[in-house]
Amino acid sequence: MRVLFMCTANSCRSILSEAVFNHLAPQGFQAVSAGSFPKGQVLPRSLATLQQAGIAIAGLSSKGNDAFADNPPDIVITVCDKAAGEACPVYFGPALKAHWGLEDPSEVVGDEAAVDAAFQATLARIEQRCMAFFALPFETLAPEVLKRELQRIGRL
Repeated sequence: MRVLFMCTANSCRSILSEAVFNHLAPQGFQAVSAGSFPKGQVLPRSLATLQQAGIAIAGLSSKGNDAFADNPPDIVITVCDKAAGEACPVYFGPALKAHWGLEDPSEVVGDEAAVDAAFQATLARIEQRCMAFFALPFETLAPEVLKRELQRIGRL
């Protein structure tokens, strides 16, 4: 199963989600990420946060969803935060869609400890959601039930 995590810039939340998902994923699951307006580079703080958690960063890059036109995902999960007033990217295709909004830790203003805490909290929330995702009984879930479960996980 292929999951696409989408955000606006594909430099922080979607990158963190891709990396955590792949770090935890059992065989047969793969995540990629993209942005509706890709920044073109991953935030160094995102990479540092992943490395501190022991999560591989090789191959992570900021890209648009056109990079996956030849290999479309089964599920698209947007991670932009509606509360921040940003436009959530839209992916048109047959994939199941869900929204797992995350506040943008790169927007946190404060000292190093406050920014680090925001990134760590975001990483923990992504891990919680990914673990709930992998606990689903995929072999028995009808698409409409899977969509409901994805929406439930997005509220965790």
